[in-house]
Amino acid sequence: MKQQRIDLIGILFLLTAMLTWASSFIAFKAALGPLGPMSLMFGRMLVASLCFVYFIKGFCKLEFTKKDVKYIFLLTLFEPCLYFIFEAKALQLTTASQAGMITSMMPLMTAIAASFVLKEYLSKRVVIGSILAVSGAVWLSLGAQSSEHASNPLLGNLLEFCAMVCGTWYAISVRYLSQRFSALFLTAIQTFIGTIFFAPLALWEYLTLPMTITGEVVGWICYLGIVVTLGGYGMFNLALGRIEASKASVFVNLIPVFTVLLAYILLGEVLSQTEMMASFVIFGGIIISQLPRFRAKEKLL
Repeated sequence: MKQQRIDLIGILFLLTAMLTWASSFIAFKAALGPLGPMSLMFGRMLVASLCFVYFIKGFCKLEFTKKDVKYIFLLTLFEPCLYFIFEAKALQLTTASQAGMITSMMPLMTAIAASFVLKEYLSKRVVIGSILAVSGAVWLSLGAQSSEHASNPLLGNLLEFCAMVCGTWYAISVRYLSQRFSALFLTAIQTFIGTIFFAPLALWEYLTLPMTITGEVVGWICYLGIVVTLGGYGMFNLALGRIEASKASVFVNLIPVFTVLLAYILLGEVLSQTEMMASFVIFGGIIISQLPRFRAKEKLL
């Protein structure tokens, strides 16, 4: 049997993308103090949109069917609109570390949703891993204590879970649209519609909440809009050109690990012993779901 060659460059792209996406939790948490969550999201979407202005002329040449328009609507509704509303509120109430742990459940949730909607294969080990991961997430939330970094971690983690539900249906929409449109267009349409969606919410915050726009906040907004949105997706797309999507998706599980490390280094957040144990349960469920099949045939659920 011919041994497959390990693509080190592709792996480097994936590691960079995961580290970049993990840093978004830190950047968002750091900028939330002087700026409201919806204003922060509007700034992020606006900066990212400006980076795509150059490509608008090319996008206008694309042709769309009614089904395409329906899926694009669902794509942008779930992410960035609903997804970032839930996540922005979640990061006001919980720590970046715990929010990062909840994100580790998204690949499992996507696999389950795809089995129902797209009739994709779903094995027993994925179901078992999902149950274990959800149990760990519930334990993590119930065992979390209020602190200066998390005023209401139970509600915050619940909102982050809602964001993962939105992210799951976003992934389902992408699986259809990616067959007809480039990742560049799909990312651009998200930022354009996200800018329009968050603009009135940001205006409402500006009129009702005390906010301070500092150079540091502007820096975080530019980082989120350019580095996280363009850099992260760019690295991930480059990796997909070298590594199979099924293998690349496993690297998403590194996001909570990087998030915990960055939150400890930059924000001083530390998981308690109970939270660490719950996190290991989550990872245990993920590992079980990713184990290779040892039997030639496995029953379809």
